[in-house]
Amino acid sequence: MSTKKLKRISVIMLAAALCLSAVGCSKAEDESGSAAATTRAAPSAVASNAVSTTLLDTSQLFSDRDLKQAVELTNAVRMKLESNQDVTLDQEGVYVISGEAHNATVVVDAAKDAKVQIVLDGVSITNEDSPAIYVKAADKVFVTSTSSENHMTVYGNYTADGSTNLDAVIFSRADLVLNGTGTLDIVSNEGNGISSKDDLTITGGTYTIHSSADAIEANDSILIHDGTVSIDSDKDALHSENDEDDTLGYIYMEGGTLNITAANNAIRANRFVQIDGGIINIESCKEGIEANVVKINDGQIKMFAMDDGINASFKVKSNVVIEVNGGTIDVRMDSGDTDAFDSNGDIYINGGTIRIEASSAFDADGTAQLIGGDVTVNGEKITEITQSHPGGRGKRA
Repeated sequence: MSTKKLKRISVIMLAAALCLSAVGCSKAEDESGSAAATTRAAPSAVASNAVSTTLLDTSQLFSDRDLKQAVELTNAVRMKLESNQDVTLDQEGVYVISGEAHNATVVVDAAKDAKVQIVLDGVSITNEDSPAIYVKAADKVFVTSTSSENHMTVYGNYTADGSTNLDAVIFSRADLVLNGTGTLDIVSNEGNGISSKDDLTITGGTYTIHSSADAIEANDSILIHDGTVSIDSDKDALHSENDEDDTLGYIYMEGGTLNITAANNAIRANRFVQIDGGIINIESCKEGIEANVVKINDGQIKMFAMDDGINASFKVKSNVVIEVNGGTIDVRMDSGDTDAFDSNGDIYINGGTIRIEASSAFDADGTAQLIGGDVTVNGEKITEITQSHPGGRGKRA
């Protein structure tokens, strides 16, 4: 695990201590380890008596190289794909890949401290049972699109690599970054769209993902700075879960656009989901946003859900919370036994604009407080939370 990741993990606050949080100007390390100034947008102001939890130091999530959408290609190695021939990248460097191929995999098998950049420049890969890109070993791999159209499809069941269960069109055992200025279409008929066993970061590009399982899946974290991602998934759209370390398995978004149709959850993390900005359009899902802690500081969120809209449930820690400090949230629920905001712990609405269409707007097993913000339920502005669902305590908070 990289030093940068250890730094980041060390600042995640796991205790249930409550404090006022703010995000200001900070520094992000570039890939060579030097510090570069980065600006983060501050969340919307909240009421003076607002309750807030500190989850994550966002200052070192995105390096300069993560955010660079264009690549210097002077010393790049150019490679054209051919059918039935895998390409192995075993050295650190920049590789420009082009061409159309059937049953071909770009394999990264480099040193554990190597950074490898795969530049997609008009690529079309159709495979029967293997990933289009398979990262076996590296420190970090960048998949960067030029201003080109790129397509990757795996139409059959995936074949394992020894003890490694390959299950995605892009499968990585190292940190994975998606960026660039072009488009990438991914179709996975029998598995995930993109999977990383470490961090998965999106800072640019336009992506369309159709998957029979999770569209985007990562063990450690999913981090979104920018880009446009459109998803049609037979399972979860975004899924982050770590069975070995309960400080990991989280999703953070500060920009970009997500367009989601999911048979199960639209956005699901075990540890937490924190949204500081961006646009999220959830056309249809079973549950919209689900995690141990859901924290929304800013952004535009619109969803239609058939079970719970925003759900905090016990997964790894006892502090189960939904916290809204800002942004605009529109939640429309299906009829029946459904809740727009459902927490097995607490709900704190400190700010933002919330519009709900549902038979049950709020359901919490713990405290539910409307401290600030503008909340409308079925066209009527409310000034306090009334829990009407039978699962809640049915009292005013």
